[in-house]
Amino acid sequence: MQQPTTLALDLADEAATAALAAALAGLAGPGDVIALRGPLGSGKTALARAFIRHLTAPDEEVPSPTFTLVQTYEAERAFIWHFDLYRLGDPAEAFELGIEEALTEGIVLMEWPERLGALLPPDRLDVTLAAGATETSRKVVLVGHGPWAGRIAEMSRRA
Repeated sequence: MQQPTTLALDLADEAATAALAAALAGLAGPGDVIALRGPLGSGKTALARAFIRHLTAPDEEVPSPTFTLVQTYEAERAFIWHFDLYRLGDPAEAFELGIEEALTEGIVLMEWPERLGALLPPDRLDVTLAAGATETSRKVVLVGHGPWAGRIAEMSRRA
């Protein structure tokens, strides 16, 4: 099994976050899981929105799935499933949201992935966001597991 690969980045503003999201979207395909971690307001939804718009349309309406728990979007490559699991009471509830289908056929963006516990797929990209030095900047740590390890290693060589 390939060791996880880590890449730490400083993002100056929302445009830099959108550029990272576009780069990740270019690497993602059906069956990929991107686990978005970080406290409230850290930029998880902003990154997901930019990712989705890169694969759909620049003006695609991308609301936060905080209350609906999941939103789906049709892209050329695959359906994109955007989950917000913050309000999940039990990991098994994710099956009612269609997570099995999403994990096998779609590209999954998952906010609050720790709510899945042991059901979180081992092959995934962990994206941890935190506040940066300024109000608009963010620190991000990418940890690629499984196939994502090689993709993040390649990104690291280009960074």
